[in-house]
Amino acid sequence: MKERKHFAPGALTAPIPPAMVTVGDFDNANVLTIAWTGILATVPPKTYISVRPSRHSYQILKEKGEFVINLPSVALAKEVDFVGIYTGKKMDKFEKCQLTKQRSEKVAPPTIAECPIALECRVTDILPMGSHDVFMADIVSVSCQDHIIDADGKMHFERADLLAYAHGEYYSLGEIVGRFGFSTDKPKKSEKTKKNTAKNSEKAVKVEKKPFYESAPRSKQQKKKPTDKNKGAPHGRKAAKK
Repeated sequence: MKERKHFAPGALTAPIPPAMVTVGDFDNANVLTIAWTGILATVPPKTYISVRPSRHSYQILKEKGEFVINLPSVALAKEVDFVGIYTGKKMDKFEKCQLTKQRSEKVAPPTIAECPIALECRVTDILPMGSHDVFMADIVSVSCQDHIIDADGKMHFERADLLAYAHGEYYSLGEIVGRFGFSTDKPKKSEKTKKNTAKNSEKAVKVEKKPFYESAPRSKQQKKKPTDKNKGAPHGRKAAKK
């Protein structure tokens, strides 16, 4: 068993989505990066964002009661970082980062067109939690870019190339290593056959094949070396008596 080290309590959950959250309305919108977000329930679909009261967007959230969680791709890593550092009180971060506003379906804050997935949210509760206040919200609409949807209407998150965040650093998600429920899958007959065939072939490789001449049956009769008595005589016969 590997040894573990213990640290003081801290906000250390990873990876998490570095969401670009939009607040306000289409003409007067702000965008900020929120790391503390997630899903609270599926029925009804509920989410949350945790915001420091000192942030410029905090008062806008309290007054308007709506926001959009825009999930960025890896290509937007610099923009995500920038809007998380600078305040919208002194600049238009949409213009500075060349982000495109797109009208949302059911809420006033705009959707960021460059983000592959967006969740439109309406605030239901605000819970003071210490350094941050938690804005709990209903998810009232979800939108995504066309290229993420296949012909059957299924959403493919791997096409979105979503950005991840872990303790101060940004990451791409990497390769798919499984899907929900794959640990309980039973192998199909064809898969069993393939596995057995593979095992048998592995065994065959491990067994060293002997040269054909070593496996051939040996003759019981051994050749006798010529002696003075049978020198020059046909093999297997004694020399004739003189």
